[in-house]
Amino acid sequence: MTALYRFSLLSALPCCMHAVTQKVLSLPCQFSLALHTGEEKGAVRANRKLLQEMLENNGKYAFVTASQTHSDHVHIVTKKESRGWRDMEDAVADCDALVTDQKGVMLCILTADCVPILLCDPVKKVVAAVHAGWRGTEAKIVAKTVGKMKEAFGCNPSDIVAGIGPAIGACCYEVGEDVAKHFRDRPDVLEEKEGGKYMLNLPLENRLQLMGAGVPQAQIDQSGICTACESDSYFSYRKEQGCSGRFMSLIGLV
Repeated sequence: MTALYRFSLLSALPCCMHAVTQKVLSLPCQFSLALHTGEEKGAVRANRKLLQEMLENNGKYAFVTASQTHSDHVHIVTKKESRGWRDMEDAVADCDALVTDQKGVMLCILTADCVPILLCDPVKKVVAAVHAGWRGTEAKIVAKTVGKMKEAFGCNPSDIVAGIGPAIGACCYEVGEDVAKHFRDRPDVLEEKEGGKYMLNLPLENRLQLMGAGVPQAQIDQSGICTACESDSYFSYRKEQGCSGRFMSLIGLV
């Protein structure tokens, strides 16, 4: 069995529970937790049950997943009930960020190179989970999630603690002009290479967006893990040339 990755800043908050899963080569589907990628669903459900046991769940948490579409759509979860946990049919539709103030609700994001971001406001007791691929990042989904926390729950961005999880790094994320053109006004995160190629730093861009939204830099915990460099521990769609596995980042109020 593997340890779960956890952020030190979020771990210091007694109001929330969070985790980022890793690959386990000895388990079915290498401990993939995705129901939407063609893996045998019974095996994935067994992996999800094991994750519940690893979190010492004992039935006290509901688990909410979304049908992720690389959008900038933010959904507020208003009651404690599992969605998308046993079947994708009842997952939150067309959504890439989940927010709740409900205790006992685990907000779950699935990734294999895109940027997972977990947020907690320990003052207002609000948490969020964000999936930011290049499209979501370009649409500023993480900043919009902070805005939704402020609008719906009165959160002060200066109180929010953030964790930016394992994602493909600037060391490995080579893109063409079709993607690079969306980040030309962000020279800190885009490095031009030869042959019309660029290296894009999505984790840094999301960090800068959080800071721009008012989250203090000292309250942003960044894993620094590149999924392509560390594909033995994390699924990487690009490194593994279209893998079907996904790891999960999740957060909830306790």
